[in-house]
Amino acid sequence: MIEFQNLRKVYKSSGQQVTALDGINLTISKGEIFGVIGFSGAGKSSLIRCVNLLERPTSGKVIIDGHELTSLPVKKIREVKKNIGMVFQHFNLLNSKTVFANVAMPLTLAKVDKAQIKKRVHELLEFVGLADKADYHPDQLSGGQKQRVGIARALATQPSILLCDEATSALDPQTTSSILQLLKKINQEYKITILIITHEMSVIREICDKVAVIEGGKIIEEGSVFDVFSAPKTATARNFVSTVMNDQLPESINNLIQKQAGSQRIFRINFVGTSAGQPLLSEIAKKFDVHLNVLFGNITELQGVPFGNLIVEFQGEDKEVLRALTYINEKKISIKEVSAYAS
Repeated sequence: MIEFQNLRKVYKSSGQQVTALDGINLTISKGEIFGVIGFSGAGKSSLIRCVNLLERPTSGKVIIDGHELTSLPVKKIREVKKNIGMVFQHFNLLNSKTVFANVAMPLTLAKVDKAQIKKRVHELLEFVGLADKADYHPDQLSGGQKQRVGIARALATQPSILLCDEATSALDPQTTSSILQLLKKINQEYKITILIITHEMSVIREICDKVAVIEGGKIIEEGSVFDVFSAPKTATARNFVSTVMNDQLPESINNLIQKQAGSQRIFRINFVGTSAGQPLLSEIAKKFDVHLNVLFGNITELQGVPFGNLIVEFQGEDKEVLRALTYINEKKISIKEVSAYAS
C-alpha cells in the first residue's frame, strides 16, 4: 500500500545542507493503522509529507498502490493523490467558510455535481458527529470539533489512505481519545489505511497496529505495537515506552534500597498473556529459601493481550536465588536483573 525505498530528503538552508531523511525503508500494508514516532526534528513530518509529495524526495522511491510517485507524469500524480487524505495538527480550516463549505472544498475543486456534494458532505458530518454544525463557522467550534471537520474534509474524496500529521497534539487528553476512536472507526468501517506521525506514545498504544521509531532521519526500530512495547530494543524506544508504561523504579524506593543492610538483587519480571494470571511469586516463596519484596509493578493491556511487569527484590543465598531464577525461566517468563547492591 505505502512503501518507502531508500528515501532521502535534504533541505538547503543558509548555504548548508540538512538531512531530514536518511535512507528510509518502510512498508505499510493495506488496512493497517501504522504509527511513526520520534522526537522533534527526527524527520517524521518530512516522511509523511513525502507520501503525497507535499515534500518532494531528494532521492529514493515513494510507492503508493504500486505507483512510484516521483516517476509519474503530473496528471497521474493528481489521480493518485485523490486517494490520499490528510489531517493536520492545526486543522487548516478556512475561517471565512462554513463547516459545510470546508468539508465540500475538495469536491468543489474536483467539480463534482452540487447534489452529490450535498449528499456526501451531510453523510460525512453525520459520520463524524457534527450533523448539526453544517452552518457553523470554525471559530464557533471547539478544538475537537475543528479536527472532526478536518477529518471529514480529508474523507470527502473517499481516499484509501489517510495521513495524520500530529492530528491530536493540539488537543486535551479526553478530546484526543475521542478523535483516536473516530480514526479507529474510519479504519474499521471504511477499510482505510492510516499513517499517523506523533511524539506521543499513548497515541501509538491506543490505536496503532504497528509502529516505527525514527531518529536522526533513520528508522531505528519497528514492529508490532505489542513487540515494541513489551521488548523495546533501542534506548529511544525504551524512553518512549516508559512514558506510558510506568515501569521505572521510583527514585525514593531506589534510594531506600541502597541504604538497607545486607545484599539485595533486583529483577524485572515481565508477564505476557496467560502468565499475567499465574501466582508466580507465591510459588517461588514456597519452593525456595528466598524472600521476595515487590517494589513496583503494573499490569495493562496491549492490543487485547494482558501485559505487565513487576520489579522484585530477591533476598537469599546465591544458590537459592539461582534456583528460583531457573524455575522462572523454565516457565518461559521473562526476567532480567536491573540492579544489584551489596553492603
